[in-house]
Amino acid sequence: MAGCQPDGSSRSLIFAVAQAPVNLDPRFATDAASERINRLIYQRLVEFDASSHEVPGLATWQMLDALHYRFQLTQSAVFHDGKSLTAADVKATYESLLQLKNSPHTAEFRHIEHISTPDAKTIDFALSHPDPHFAARLMVGILPAHLIANGHDFGHQPVGSGPFKLDHWQAELQLKRLSDGLTVRFEEVKDPNVRVLKLKRGEADLIQGDLPPELVKYLQKQSNVTVNTGIGANYSYLGLNVQADFLRDVRVRRAIAHAIDTRAIIDKVMVSHSRQANAILPPEHYAGNAALEPYAYQPALARQLLQSAGVKLPLTLIYKTSTDPQRVRLATILQAQMQEAGIDLQIKSLDWGTFFADVQKGNFQIYGLTWVGIKTPEIYSKVFASSSLPPQGFNRGRYQDPVLDQLLRKEDWPAVTSRLHSELPVIPLWYEGQFAAYRNTIVSYRPMPDGNWDGLTKVVFNPAAN
Repeated sequence: MAGCQPDGSSRSLIFAVAQAPVNLDPRFATDAASERINRLIYQRLVEFDASSHEVPGLATWQMLDALHYRFQLTQSAVFHDGKSLTAADVKATYESLLQLKNSPHTAEFRHIEHISTPDAKTIDFALSHPDPHFAARLMVGILPAHLIANGHDFGHQPVGSGPFKLDHWQAELQLKRLSDGLTVRFEEVKDPNVRVLKLKRGEADLIQGDLPPELVKYLQKQSNVTVNTGIGANYSYLGLNVQADFLRDVRVRRAIAHAIDTRAIIDKVMVSHSRQANAILPPEHYAGNAALEPYAYQPALARQLLQSAGVKLPLTLIYKTSTDPQRVRLATILQAQMQEAGIDLQIKSLDWGTFFADVQKGNFQIYGLTWVGIKTPEIYSKVFASSSLPPQGFNRGRYQDPVLDQLLRKEDWPAVTSRLHSELPVIPLWYEGQFAAYRNTIVSYRPMPDGNWDGLTKVVFNPAAN
């Protein structure tokens, strides 16, 4: 039902979000909110199943040879302006991406030498070098060719072929579901306490993620709120500058891992269904490694490892994080836990822009971050290969290991993850559980492991139940 009230009027489903989207052009979007909205507005050639194998979206494909891929459109998609989606639109989307100088996604496709369209449903990609993961890269939402040619502002006036289209975007973004006309308004409410109060008072219908665990537990006790939880796939970790004093010694890195009681943090301050992590990709991923054993909390062993590395205790390390209250809270817990292991963790919290700029420049000893929405094992090369130092990749800790480089070239993922687990260029923490909380105006909305908002495509909304 699309949302008719008893008096015959209608209202939007109000989704209170921590951050509003920034750019709804899929060629430019990088923030989580924009990516999640774009999944609703646009369709892609390729999607992923529960094990993160690539599966057909708009198209099926075959590798004609090592340098040629052919995609066949199998869905009769129509853009929101009424024009049919054809091979020409796919060609125009990816050719425009190659020509952009300021898109963060362009580098992924630099090895495309030529795109041709033998007919209205066939797209051929010719590559400059072999790429067995090429199909998995084609996750960019398809844009209409005629609007690309006219320089249309997709960032603020998106036109796709997905289940939702833009209704309006003034103070707040509002989308309309094509199947039944349901409108969803995304209201930015940065303060988590205010988001919770709005949900409780009926000023919002739905919130998802971005709450500290105590607020989730509070919502679970409210009679007019349903909280659904599930496992997550987003990977939280401690990044290490392995070129810094002491941190280049693997014994020190292992000591840090043994100085953290990850299990206690998960049990006491994380959302339910959070899990200890041992690698970037979770065990259910086809390149996951369920055989890896977590580093146990052993502060005495941590001290021994530090002393064997010639460290005079306490070892002082500077931990950089953002000013987000939950991030600062986690930092103080890590600080307290590490004291017993002989590590004096000094916290330096910075505004997000300054913090992330320092991470990108390698200006840190230790930092904490989360990888969101990672689908392909290629991430290991981007983050840990010797050739992936910034700006060529995301090896911000400047870890260089010839043994790992060889394993990465072979794409031996069990061996890669085992090597990383042993050498610890980063310290794995957890895959944070996902949750969604909603009023009785909503029927059966479930969060997805990567935190996307795809549940809106099928949600049933009945404002009269408020």
